[in-house]
This record gives sequence, C-alpha cells and structure tokens, in this order.
Amino acid sequence: MLVPTIGIEVHVELKSNSKVFSRGKNDFNDDINTNVDEIDLAYPGTLPALNKDVITMAMKACIAFHCDITRHMHFDRKNYFYPDLPKGFQITQQDTPIGRNGYVEIKTDEGIKKIGIERIHIEEDTCKSIHSGKQTLLNYNRAGVPLIEIVSKPVIKDGKEAMLYLESLRENLLYLGVSDVKMEEGSMRCDANVSLKEEDSPVLGTKVEIKNIGSISKVAISINYEIERQKKILESGGKMKEETRRFDDKTETTILMRVKETGNDYRYQPEPNIPFVDIDDKWYNDTVESIPTLPAAMRDEYEQLGISSNNINTLIAYKELNDFYREIYKDIDSVILANLLTGDILSHLNKNNIELKDTCLTKENILKLVTLLSKKEITSKQGKEILPYLLTTNNSVDKIIDDLGIKGLDNSELETIVKNVINANNQSVVDYKAGKEKALKFLIGQVMKETKGQANPETLNKMLIDLINKM
Repeated sequence: MLVPTIGIEVHVELKSNSKVFSRGKNDFNDDINTNVDEIDLAYPGTLPALNKDVITMAMKACIAFHCDITRHMHFDRKNYFYPDLPKGFQITQQDTPIGRNGYVEIKTDEGIKKIGIERIHIEEDTCKSIHSGKQTLLNYNRAGVPLIEIVSKPVIKDGKEAMLYLESLRENLLYLGVSDVKMEEGSMRCDANVSLKEEDSPVLGTKVEIKNIGSISKVAISINYEIERQKKILESGGKMKEETRRFDDKTETTILMRVKETGNDYRYQPEPNIPFVDIDDKWYNDTVESIPTLPAAMRDEYEQLGISSNNINTLIAYKELNDFYREIYKDIDSVILANLLTGDILSHLNKNNIELKDTCLTKENILKLVTLLSKKEITSKQGKEILPYLLTTNNSVDKIIDDLGIKGLDNSELETIVKNVINANNQSVVDYKAGKEKALKFLIGQVMKETKGQANPETLNKMLIDLINKM
C-alpha cells in the first residue's frame, strides 16, 4: 500500500521597520522601488549591517515552536544567478540555523499530532518579479526584506494535515507580532514536497516539489491532487522523477516546471562581512518574557469560559476583534461579549469592508450593553437594535435607548400581559397541558407580540409555564 510523505517549507517575511542587512524601509504598501538603498542594489564596496530586531523576531518564532536555539551562529552565502538576486548570492543560514528540532501541535480526527520542525533559519528576500507581457520588471522594495524559512519534517500525511499545520503556524506568527502572514501579499509563502512510498518501507519515495500555492486551502488541494497523480503513475508501473511543479489555480492541478536532473550546488560559504552572533542569557530570557499569550492557551481559556467552539475560532481568526475582546472580557459576561463580536459586529465589518477601528464602538458602550443584556434589563432583540448605532454614532447606550423608545418591562407588567394572553387562548393552554409543545411557542409568540418584543424570553418562558401549571 502506498502512503504519502509530505514536508512543507514556509517563507515568512518579518515586519521589522528596516530590512535585515540595510537601512532600507520594510513596507509592502509603499510605491515600487522607493524603499531601496545601496546595499539592496549590491553597489560595489557596500557592506551589510545585521538588524538585531530580526534576530529577536526569529528567536520568538523558534521559542513558540519549541525549537532548540543556536546561541552561537553565523550567516552564509548561497550562490546562484537569477535576475531577482542583485548580488548574485543570497545571505542565509545554512550551517547554523537559529532554531532546530521544534514542533507544532495540530488537532486531527485521531487526536493531537506533533508536526516536527527540522529547522528555522534567517535569510534575505529577493526582488519581486513582475511579469508584463514579454517583459519581467523588478521591484527592489522586497530585496533584503527579512525572512525566516520554516522547514517541517516529512511527517505530514495529507492535505488536511498540511492545512492544519499552516493555519497553526500562521496564527502563532500573527499573535507573536513578527509578521502579518498575508499570503495574498506574499508575506507568507509555502512550497510542498510530496512523495509516496510503500507503507512498510523505510526508504522515502521520489520527491516532487509544488510551488506557486496562493492560499492555505489551495495547499490542501494541490497536495491531494499530487498524491493522486503520483499514485496513478506508480500503480501503473511507472517511475517518478524528481520534479518541480507549479499549482494552477484555474484547473486546481499541478503543472510541470522543470525536472531536476542533478542536485543544486549553491556553493555555500560563510558570509565574511557579518561576524558571528552570540545570543546571551539576558537576550534569550528577555525574548521569552516578551512572548504574548498564544492561540493554544487562548483556546483553553475560552473553552473554560463556556464560549462555543465556532466563536472561539472566529475570535482567534480575527485578531483585531480578539485584541478588543481581551481588553475587557474579564470585567463582564464574556460569553455575551463573544457572541456580539463574532455575530452582529463582525457582520457589520464584513458588510461594509471596514475594520473595528473604523467604527465608533467604544469599550464603555460595549461594557454597558453587555451588562444590560446579562442582567436581562433589555432583550437580545433590543440589543440588536442598539448595536448599529453604537457602531456608527458617538451616542451613549442610554441616549440610543431613549431615542429608540426602548424600555424594559418589570415583572408585574409582564405578568398582567401573560395572564391576558392565557385567558384569551384557552385552547392553547389545554393543548400544552396535553403535551403539545407547539402550543407553548404560540403563547410565547402572542406575548412577544403584545410586548412588541420587549419581554425577556427566559423570564417570559418561566412565568408562562408557572402560571399555566397553577391553573
């Protein structure tokens, strides 16, 4: 039986203020070829100067992914010639990567699985190639942008596991604050290596590399396609060749780019212009202390608070919402707050294609609204009426309630209305006592109609049942 063996290489751009070996600004959104200096252009006589913040950011990633840190490390030159590489070599870490032997935990159908990380190393990005007709143009803004490359061990078994692994990487890197991990902008890019072997064989199959994968979901599709393609070849008696293939978005297939006849000889050599880097205990310990709460710990905490799994995943996926949530969730009903943020508030943001900071929502107003809901002083329906005004005006909750004419019903008012509905619908009372639950829903609907939706559903339900049982 043939089984897949999959490894993934992920390149992540770090969001330092300047580039890794120059003072050039590191900003994706600036105009083309504006963030460039002499070092980025490889002018003769220029020397690289290492950005310490890049080392700290890379170290954070290594610690979060349980890697052994290389305390005494150097950089190397990876020599190859390509139009997007101004110097004719790339500065990277070949022999002394900053991190080794880490892992990421993913939750599979069979339970928790550790995906091993072979190494994490620091390197510089190349120019961005822009293809226009028969021309290829170069954007030097990306030349020298700091990268970490995260190389997994070949222990992933299918596209779903690959997707879970990448989602975990992306979440952690985002919350570490070291990268914005936007695949659509190229700040997170990944290649997948796929091979098949006989289940009992210790020898891995011939590796095929897949490039040009534009999203995490497409990684799963490309891997699953490649598994089936290789399986058909091998089961029909064919042999695999070591190839590089690209993923085609339109056909959702992999297409041959080139066959690897020989191994790449990059003629690695130590970079002579950058001294060895020593990470002392203070630097290491300060970095450990700077690491924030990460998604796995957040999930455990949110589950204990009783937040639904869907809302947990939504909160963590939308970091801006989650950051807002974490500033105030300990002071109020955290479940109601999570429901509001992941429900109507997120819907408003998506509908208007804006971020939370673009709204008028304040912590004071959301605290007030959640308190009113938790004390059942207003209904969830009334909360939904109030929210749009909190998002689009600077009015207080009390002012919005006055303007909308919203008022709560005290129990004596509600009881009078409930008794009137019961007296006017005797047959429904008889039907409910006979075991017909729909009759109770009908009565609740009548009360809500009479109260114009202002009755609290929980209070109403209990009051209605108690009064009927006393009859």
